[in-house]
Amino acid sequence: MEYTITYLEMTTRPTYPWPHQPGHAPLALLHAEKPPLWYFFSLYDAVGKGYQWLDMHQIPQAEAEAFVQDEKVALYTLIRTGWPAGFFVLDTRQAGICDLAYFGLVPQAIGLGLGTYLLHTAIHMAWDCPGVEKVSVNTCSLDHPRALPLYQAAGFEPVRQETRTR
Repeated sequence: MEYTITYLEMTTRPTYPWPHQPGHAPLALLHAEKPPLWYFFSLYDAVGKGYQWLDMHQIPQAEAEAFVQDEKVALYTLIRTGWPAGFFVLDTRQAGICDLAYFGLVPQAIGLGLGTYLLHTAIHMAWDCPGVEKVSVNTCSLDHPRALPLYQAAGFEPVRQETRTR
């Protein structure tokens, strides 16, 4: 199977304000401090299973755990009416760059108006990280069809593409 990865960057803080929470249900955004690997994988699989997210399952468990528990990697969970509706991971291990390493909603939360809210929140939080000069993200043709347009509408610009085969 052939797929295309699009790498995107944002080199200036967005001019749009912090988003307001959508008013249709109670929401909370929680930072998981040094989360256990099972917690990360529960979110990763809930969001990415339908989009062939496999990369983290293909590395040694110790490496995945080191990533998730690194002090320069932050995992945030969006809780809606008591259950995880989505998550994102901000990775600031590379100087001057905050990579939106993982982002997404669980299938039951898609179409509820949460995607833009969560993405804009993640972007503002990324820019608030000390020393950030650029925010990056990537998506691929296996992801939700609205992923690339959503990133571009939020202010990310494509910088390169790469075709791979799985």
